[in-house]
Amino acid sequence: MADTASETPQLKPVLRFNDVVQFLIVAVVAPRWIATAAAIGPSAITVWVIAFAAFFVPLGWAVLELARRYPGEGGIYIWTREAFGEFAGYMTAWLYWSSNLVYFPALLYYTAGNALYAFGPGALALSDSPPYYIAASLVGLAIALGLNIVGLGVGKWLHNAGAIGTWVPLGLLIVAGFVAFIRFGPATSFAGNALLPQTGLKDLVLWSTVAFAFAGLETASFMGDEVVESRRTIPRALIVSGFAIVALYVLGTLAVLVAVPEGQVNQLQGVMQAIAVTAERASLPQLTTLVAVLITIGSLGSVGAWLAATARLPFVVGLDRGLPAAFARLHPKWGTPYVAFLVQAAGAAVFIVLSQAGASVRGAYDALNSMALIVYFVPYLLMFAALIRLSGSPAPGSPSVSRPRRFASVALGAAGFATTAASIGFALLPVEGERHPALAVFKVAGLSTLLAGLGVLLYLRRPRGKPTV
Repeated sequence: MADTASETPQLKPVLRFNDVVQFLIVAVVAPRWIATAAAIGPSAITVWVIAFAAFFVPLGWAVLELARRYPGEGGIYIWTREAFGEFAGYMTAWLYWSSNLVYFPALLYYTAGNALYAFGPGALALSDSPPYYIAASLVGLAIALGLNIVGLGVGKWLHNAGAIGTWVPLGLLIVAGFVAFIRFGPATSFAGNALLPQTGLKDLVLWSTVAFAFAGLETASFMGDEVVESRRTIPRALIVSGFAIVALYVLGTLAVLVAVPEGQVNQLQGVMQAIAVTAERASLPQLTTLVAVLITIGSLGSVGAWLAATARLPFVVGLDRGLPAAFARLHPKWGTPYVAFLVQAAGAAVFIVLSQAGASVRGAYDALNSMALIVYFVPYLLMFAALIRLSGSPAPGSPSVSRPRRFASVALGAAGFATTAASIGFALLPVEGERHPALAVFKVAGLSTLLAGLGVLLYLRRPRGKPTV
């Protein structure tokens, strides 16, 4: 090990506490989930609270506990590998990484839809134009790719700008909702049983979507070697960003429901709808343009953050000889895992185009979301299982594990596992109003299975030899 350590590519710590907090906000918070939740109605508020307790809290504990044990580069890959062996670690990394091949197109579609508001009412005619969504998504992907290849020293500015472009519009949305409530009253009724969760098809699909909206707290741990004092910085950043994330989601959903009547919220553009309605009522049309620009920047920052985090997985797996050695290469000038970046961007570009096959813009968006959720959540099952398995043994360098800590890990790990499994099942359900439900389920399940099968094939054909880490 000593002989190979000097040959292992080294990544430099450049991310400080504020950078990690901003990174987590832009990686986790997505205004599109607020629009999706608001489209269901007032019961979404209760679903947010339940998802916070059943998923977000277990996830936060799992990340804190596992990152404390194994704080280095690779995060969830290292955790599951230590718990269940090489193949489990490899498949966790592969599925997590490949889920972003379909997550990026969905996020970029959302970005493209909201960017139209920056160009005035006339541009909204492109809201159902597949060529526009494809072209705009490819341009956004290219921007995020270029800045990340240059390095986190530069790429972090996109992430930080993206965080500002996320919480400032949501802050304005919350203020706009308050103004709309005071001046015009709520557009949606919250009376009676409106806040009680429903069990209709669209409501069950929402449960999985809300859990997905809280996902991403583990991303900072993927870059453990690039965080200054990671053992101290990451836990603090998780706690601070956690409070901000929950507040933005709940208050943002309330604001949309106050401004836009239930049943009229567009899942792709719901936040912009609420801003536009309030801005028109207040005779402030410039507000719509400003927020559209900020949300576009915020969404691009989210693409950049996820691209930066997940590219570290094939990089570390490449070092372990689980993938071709090219994935472990660093750029000679910028010192970034550029091969992993390029491969992931190329795969995402393919899905941007293929997702439109035989589907409307809305149909493609829904299919991409479901595929991303299923493939992404399988690694979560393994992560929560790893938390339970490792809870009985002390962390490296620690003499023992306390009984309360072990109990908390088992209980929260089980809760997180159950919530994740249910979310995967709900994600397979076709959305309400789908013209070809059987085809939609087949597309989601088939492509998810195809991605997993490709990972197994690559594992069987992996280069043999002693890992370098």
